[in-house]
Amino acid sequence: MITLHNIRKSFTNGEETIVALNDVSLTIEENEFVAFMGSSGSGKSTLMNILGCLDTPESGQYLLNQNPVSSLSDEALSKIRNEHIGFIFQTFHLLPKLDAVGNVKLPLRYSDVSDEVATQRAEALLKKVGLEHRMHHRPFEMSGGQRQRVAIARALVNNPTMILADEPTGNLDSKTSDDIMALLTELHQQGQTIVMVTHEENIADYAQKVVTMKDGQIMSERVN
Repeated sequence: MITLHNIRKSFTNGEETIVALNDVSLTIEENEFVAFMGSSGSGKSTLMNILGCLDTPESGQYLLNQNPVSSLSDEALSKIRNEHIGFIFQTFHLLPKLDAVGNVKLPLRYSDVSDEVATQRAEALLKKVGLEHRMHHRPFEMSGGQRQRVAIARALVNNPTMILADEPTGNLDSKTSDDIMALLTELHQQGQTIVMVTHEENIADYAQKVVTMKDGQIMSERVN
């Protein structure tokens, strides 16, 4: 599904050039569950942004389903993000004025799906993540774990090719973290491809494959 060839990305900070990714090559298969680990500055978040078509490498090649991403227009990249990738963030990124259903169906706003179908799909996904009794609650009326479940339902609403989860348990207590990871594991067992960034070893242990990064390079890969 994903092939990276010699991906390089750097940033300029004053007169200093910081290399965030240094010739990274990687393959992720369909229905894999991969976790990226590394300390702050290791390059894992930059890599996640490139995988999610939120950023582009300065050199190297990124193939998504055998299609070269780097040659696509901004409009085409936006289409890929909206139709093929589901995002889960550490801070949930829910809109405070919308209830759970409204937040989940938000990515469908720019699609040709009718509002009625979007609502039906959102409600079905909220039931799937165990929030059938919280559909019309707004984020401030829910716990952190419930808000993350809403975010997971939102990530699934477009039937994405893959889910990108950036520190999905970073703001949760250990019991809630285990519940969220059990849900992601269930989604993976149902055929979902999941790519996750985490700095927690016990969270990475849920993944099939753990990729450790340091100074913009892949240092090791292990299969759990």
